[in-house]
Amino acid sequence: MPKHSGLGKGLDALIPGSSSASSGGEGGAAQIPIDLIQRNPRQPRQAFRENELDDLAMSIREHGIIQPLIVAPGRGGVYTLIAGERRLQAARKAGLKTVPVVVRNASDQQLLEIAIIENVQRADLNAIEEADAYQHLAREFGLSHEAIAARVGKSRVAVTNTMRLLDSAPAVKQALVDGRITEGHARALLAINAVKGQEAALRTVVNLDLSVRQTEQLARKLAGVKPTARKKAGRNADVSDIERRLRASLGTKVALKHGKKGGALTIYYYSGEELDGLLEKLL
Repeated sequence: MPKHSGLGKGLDALIPGSSSASSGGEGGAAQIPIDLIQRNPRQPRQAFRENELDDLAMSIREHGIIQPLIVAPGRGGVYTLIAGERRLQAARKAGLKTVPVVVRNASDQQLLEIAIIENVQRADLNAIEEADAYQHLAREFGLSHEAIAARVGKSRVAVTNTMRLLDSAPAVKQALVDGRITEGHARALLAINAVKGQEAALRTVVNLDLSVRQTEQLARKLAGVKPTARKKAGRNADVSDIERRLRASLGTKVALKHGKKGGALTIYYYSGEELDGLLEKLL
């Protein structure tokens, strides 16, 4: 049986060498009590599908755990899980008392890196969990986007774009986690600086089932991006500032025409729901 784990060369590069918890065991793995294994505190994945865990638990009852868990030795005979979160949870569901493990020493940074690699390779993390994990590597351990990309096997641009999603409005992040929009939609909405503006655009995107391209067009409109040909010479800087402040407050495109004896204020909306929201704010 091959000795490589599901992490392939990535794990061996991060934590070279291994030792079994005790002698014996197929492939260098040893059986230890499941109650002595604690969850990886650096595990970026927060949500697990119960139906998938139930299916895996059923398979474990019938065939056992084919691929050993990877753990790090801790204090008082307790081990910290490095890789195999789903297998550990499913094993507990299956009622196993002991599980096969391979023991390796790992630092806090390695615990996080391996957890990210394992989840990314299996596409188990949602985009926000992945972005949070990258941010931890950048802030806590001082890794550049290029260094993170090299560790997880992605391009630097992909890592940067994923981390940008953390700048989204909370409602946009939740919609992405829930699968109501894609990463492309979320990145398009980032063109709108105001949180309320992103939320208003999000409602339109979801209600009208807009494509990513349509979302980009909507975001440009809400952000007040105008064709340069329409720009008028000698435009009052105060007027532009007022428009900017109104856009930020109302979350939609605003146009102000100001003259010596008055003027006109135009507020744009792109759905009935957005109109209702504007009326609530104004009235």
